[in-house]
Amino acid sequence: MVKQKATPACSSVKGAGGKKTKTRRESKEVIKEFRLKFKPNYIPQNDEENMFTAAFESKIPLIIKGPTGCGKTRFIEHMAYTLKLPLITVSCHEDLTAADLIGRFLFKKNQTIWQDGPLTLAVRHGGICYLDEIVEARKATTVIIHSLTDDRRILYIDKTGEVIRAHSDFIMVLSYNPGYQSIVKDLKQSTKQRFASLVFEHPLIDVEKKIIQTESGLSIKDSRKLAEMGSKIRELKGFGLDEGASSRLLVYVGRLMKQGLSPVEACKCAVSQTLTDESEVMNSIQNIVNLYFGDLTKNEQPQQNSKTE
Repeated sequence: MVKQKATPACSSVKGAGGKKTKTRRESKEVIKEFRLKFKPNYIPQNDEENMFTAAFESKIPLIIKGPTGCGKTRFIEHMAYTLKLPLITVSCHEDLTAADLIGRFLFKKNQTIWQDGPLTLAVRHGGICYLDEIVEARKATTVIIHSLTDDRRILYIDKTGEVIRAHSDFIMVLSYNPGYQSIVKDLKQSTKQRFASLVFEHPLIDVEKKIIQTESGLSIKDSRKLAEMGSKIRELKGFGLDEGASSRLLVYVGRLMKQGLSPVEACKCAVSQTLTDESEVMNSIQNIVNLYFGDLTKNEQPQQNSKTE
């Protein structure tokens, strides 16, 4: 029985005639699929664009912190497009393994070949490797990025024996929501202190108004009302709400309104019933909605009737 020879996808391995392996060429083709073809709609909040560019040019990895739906991922897409970099995004979870990031051997067309994982693709060819919600991944998995996030900037693949020096256009970016942190789900200090950090908050009303208007096509007047309403709902955080209304949810409201739903119904569908299952908290949110778009007494009427009965 003839044994199949495994072919790692690395520049030092060559096929017949001294040509690079087919797997390596396929890897170069794959990375092209991660280039953004259209400019993302992003409204800057502060000086985050200059800070990201400075970190990229200095080869300093970044952590992006901020609440759900505040624009972290859209910002990364914007910077990938602006800097003309491929963007490889990995949504982290507790079952994520090192092999999922680095790669694995596959049996294809009667031969065993090496397939680069998302991290290896970015390291080899350049680009942004974006690990979203990094605190969801196991600590045993995240330690593999340590050699890439200091002055070494190398990735060792033990299965192939290959050492890859990071491409000059490679940058590692992590993100997470600090509000979801716990002792169990937190980054080790040995990981944190390899990164610079950008902290995002919910946009100011004037910025959020522009986001809602450009994303949904809603009028400026109604977009401002939604932005003010969202800001007011966020004040309920810690008083029955674990998280305030995100810009994403407010955009959903705007899109539903453009499809003909009334503002109150759109807010109920996209905000109130999404943020909580508690009827009292839901009524509190709807009272805020009615303050901006409806009759404040509507939600109170059923409660008065129930008391009368």
